[in-house]
Amino acid sequence: MSNKLFVGGLSWGTDDAALHAAFSEYGDVTDAKVITDRETGRSRGFGFVTFAQADDAQQAISALDGVDLDGRTIRVNVAEQKPRRNDGGGGYRGGDRGGFRGGDRGGW
Repeated sequence: MSNKLFVGGLSWGTDDAALHAAFSEYGDVTDAKVITDRETGRSRGFGFVTFAQADDAQQAISALDGVDLDGRTIRVNVAEQKPRRNDGGGGYRGGDRGGFRGGDRGGW
């Protein structure tokens, strides 16, 4: 089992320190991060907590999933690895439309 947990349903007022404090009762928390909006800095309502030991992470899931934290019922489960995008980062490719450029298509 992984030692990184996803925590959803967070209150807008829950910060990194509060998240760390809530989970540190169940083991050695190496990282606790509330995810925020880049533009506004406001919480997006979820975060991640990483434990030093996977057993501690499992204990935290059992104890904290569905409980109230700062006035909201939180969801706690193992964080899933987000698949990496491999599309080159997007963006416009400067006029190349899949190999069809004006004037190089024979008799058209």
